[in-house]
Amino acid sequence: MPIRVSIITATFNSASTIADTMQSVGEQDYPLIDHIIVDGESKDNTLQIIKEFAHHISVISEKDEGIYDAMNKGIRAAKGDIIGILNSDDVYMDPYVISAIVEVFRDPTVQCCYADLQYVDYKNAKRVTRVWKSGYYKSKSFYWGWMPPHPTFFVRKSVYEQFGLYNHNMRSAADYEMILRLLLHHQLKTSYIPKTIVKMRTGGVSNASVRNRLRANREDREAWRINGLKPYFFTLYLKPLRKITQFIKK
Repeated sequence: MPIRVSIITATFNSASTIADTMQSVGEQDYPLIDHIIVDGESKDNTLQIIKEFAHHISVISEKDEGIYDAMNKGIRAAKGDIIGILNSDDVYMDPYVISAIVEVFRDPTVQCCYADLQYVDYKNAKRVTRVWKSGYYKSKSFYWGWMPPHPTFFVRKSVYEQFGLYNHNMRSAADYEMILRLLLHHQLKTSYIPKTIVKMRTGGVSNASVRNRLRANREDREAWRINGLKPYFFTLYLKPLRKITQFIKK
């Protein structure tokens, strides 16, 4: 039976980058893709730009309670068997990304998958600034500060239906909590694709300042607590420190 993929992109005043995102989805060689745009009532011409693209798009435009609330709306609306999240300033590495994802999910035991990611300069997407090599997941990976890059994380829709959506009250740690919940708490089978599939523009909220990093550390700790898990005393300090290797592996 054909596998359908839903890609969810949350937008808000994303006119400067959304065309690149839309183009990277539209160029995918896999035919069964639904692209769901969840827009928080943009005040610029984001929605006008989206209308210029011909691939299968559906748009939800209304107020939301933040980016993870918008992602949840997209998941609820998704018709695909597999769901991926692509930010409004990110792009897929090449036209074969979704085909590679689908091949992984042809194994019915696989519930999630992830891959590698490049950080690129916000103004010059050809300039690579960091490389996030995820590596293979092991049972103790999270305890050593590991996390796969969220834009490369694909999940069966049935997983969201069974184990819940993003907890948008977690703020910047909502993606960390989701992946921690699925892989460590529920121990779902995941697969690693050892290749770069997403280019992500720099400027993440959780790392924008020392204050934001401290807040993110508290939210990460809460992600463990609400899942009934206990990290090592050094786990949440290792998590940001592991990013140093992303510069070394550039």
